[in-house]
Amino acid sequence: MKITTTLMLAAGLTALAACNKSPQENTAANIEANAENTADNIEANASNAADNLQANAENTADSVRNAGDNKADAARNSAENTTNKY
Repeated sequence: MKITTTLMLAAGLTALAACNKSPQENTAANIEANAENTADNIEANASNAADNLQANAENTADSVRNAGDNKADAARNSAENTTNKY
């Protein structure tokens, strides 16, 4: 939604800026607005990618911790079962 809002705001500002300007100035303003929108989209995509990478790293770390805990519990249980047999 952030990207959509930014695009709509930029389009509105471009339309307002277009009043009383020459065709060349309108073209230049549109080029600037498009470049700004593209830059904003790149930043938003990078932020989303970073958030996803962080979430995946946290999930992987949790999985490693859980696997380690399970192996440690299995080793403890195995030791208890061996001790209880005698």
